[in-house]
Amino acid sequence: MSQKITPCLWFDDRISEAGDYYVRIFKGKIHDKSSYPDGRVLTINVDILGTTFTLLNGGPEFKFSEAVSFYIDCKDQAEVDYYWTSLTTDGGAESMCGWVKDKYGVSWQIAPMAAINRTIAGPDPAGRQRAMAAMMKMKKLVIADLENAYAGK
Repeated sequence: MSQKITPCLWFDDRISEAGDYYVRIFKGKIHDKSSYPDGRVLTINVDILGTTFTLLNGGPEFKFSEAVSFYIDCKDQAEVDYYWTSLTTDGGAESMCGWVKDKYGVSWQIAPMAAINRTIAGPDPAGRQRAMAAMMKMKKLVIADLENAYAGK
């Protein structure tokens, strides 16, 4: 791995299932695996959108929380919809303002940064307020709704 920081996600015995899940959703690949002496999988290094994540079979002691999340910058509404649906299906959960939890409890922010920069961070103060107010009512972010709110429509 050439990246300086590698996120490590702590799983219980469902680690192989989790590795396959992330490869499928993010169209990544598994780089390598290591095993405990008894043959159970210890770690899986998986590519998630160009970043290697280490999945660790560490036991049931620790659980995921919203204190740590991963931001997915989506280029358009189709990409927002894809990740939103993929991560909330089969046991995931929707939250507010573009946040979801996947079926393992990992938190993700699904947001189109270019649209956010045009609206919530746009040059018009009144438009920014309207866009922010619209976003605060949304679960999944809808680019057209943010843009309409910004424009006062």
